[in-house]
Amino acid sequence: MDQTRTGELIRQFRTKLGLTQKQLADRINVSDKAVSKWETGSGCPDISLLAALADVFGTDMGVLISGEIDRNESEKGDMKKLRFYVCGDCGNIITSATDAAVTCCGSRLAPLEAKKADDDMCRAEHMDGELYVTSSHEMTKEHHISFAAYLNDSTLMMFRQYPEWEMHFTMPVYRSGKLLVCCNKCGLLYRDMEDMDI
Repeated sequence: MDQTRTGELIRQFRTKLGLTQKQLADRINVSDKAVSKWETGSGCPDISLLAALADVFGTDMGVLISGEIDRNESEKGDMKKLRFYVCGDCGNIITSATDAAVTCCGSRLAPLEAKKADDDMCRAEHMDGELYVTSSHEMTKEHHISFAAYLNDSTLMMFRQYPEWEMHFTMPVYRSGKLLVCCNKCGLLYRDMEDMDI
């Protein structure tokens, strides 16, 4: 932990919230002199205080330790670059429009890398003014698709799938964008809508 950078970040967070050093100190049960020392780089918070500080500031302990905020200025939340994260313990599905530090069940998650799927991975046909999407992919407890998604530059639709059920869902008719499926063994696979016979 760089005392100077962490101290400056604490000062930035505190002033952004409109707190005095005394008010921040009272919230985390330390003296205002301790907060002053941190902010001037003369000391740093004890590791046991980082969780409480992160909670007050609405941030992550890693941000306080690193002393900097990554603002992802280059991407500005471009939906075409949406990232998918899946927790291997609980099955939680998380998305982010830019790089993010994502944790679940105590583990840091890496974004899934999408690979191009075979043409037979998903089929779509018109049915009552919508697209009916199916797959012949195995759907056993050991090997199955956990979710499917449609993604374009402004829209995300997700469809949760369950083992031992057939993989299928309906969606509005789109002729561009990507159709994605996430297999618990094969990973994240995609097909471009333009390449599908619909």
